[in-house]
Amino acid sequence: MTPTSMPQDAPAVQAPEPVDRRRIREILAEHGRGALIAVLQDVQDEYGYLPEQALRAVADEADRPLVDVYGIATFYHCFSLKPRGRHVISACLGTACHVRGASQIVQEFQRQLGIEVGETTPDREFTLETVRCLGACALGPVVVVDGHYFCNVRKVGVADIVEAARCGLEGARPEDDERAFPLEVNCPRCNHGLMDPETRIDGLPSIRLTVGYRGAFYPVNLSSLYGSFESACGKEIPPGAVCEFSCPHCQGSLGGPSRCSQCRAPMIPMIVRGGGTVQVCTRRGCREHRLDLDGVNA
Repeated sequence: MTPTSMPQDAPAVQAPEPVDRRRIREILAEHGRGALIAVLQDVQDEYGYLPEQALRAVADEADRPLVDVYGIATFYHCFSLKPRGRHVISACLGTACHVRGASQIVQEFQRQLGIEVGETTPDREFTLETVRCLGACALGPVVVVDGHYFCNVRKVGVADIVEAARCGLEGARPEDDERAFPLEVNCPRCNHGLMDPETRIDGLPSIRLTVGYRGAFYPVNLSSLYGSFESACGKEIPPGAVCEFSCPHCQGSLGGPSRCSQCRAPMIPMIVRGGGTVQVCTRRGCREHRLDLDGVNA
């Protein structure tokens, strides 16, 4: 029988509106009862976080113990049991950033926003988080806001970062932004490096993959500059097409359980050297991408 009580340390968070059981059943029918990670990702897309009522509904409709559903929701860093703001600020507190004054940077964000780490401003505009390491030790202190990197951050620059986020960072061109951060990635299956120093995009070594479309496979190179969507492919693939991606070394498929929050196409994960995972949408032309800074909750 499915347990009816949440763990004792579970946050007492209520949904802003009643949970739609019919929508929960639709999500379960789409993914299957065994794909709880994908199910919870879609549920979080519906509410912006995972309210307690939604976790109970998933457990009931999937006929799974509530403790199993709660365990998944608390294990993966991409899930949140509390409402999050429109803008998420992640400050690195790794050793290299810490010795360069990262704790003072965090304190200044707290002062500017009027919240503590792990909290969201009352207007649901900002959420402040800290992470263990971003793998960018030489550029610390590092702060990431909505996927945009700010390096060598100083206390005097915190107010500017908050204002830039409030005005919107979506239109920024990462290739023209000195704060943009290049990523080096490995295959999540064989752990072989995916960097191609011979093919440079945005002036940097690119990420080399194999793309499959209509039964044929072609080499493709993606920009390693996080936030840039430049690429080079040996085949012209029409916009809107959903492709398959694989590792050019082990030929293993890079498909994962995550779905794009914008178009619902599968996301492909790659391991970031130094810690974390980056995911990109497999639909041609979709610009959805995610950066999981820790991989799992601390």
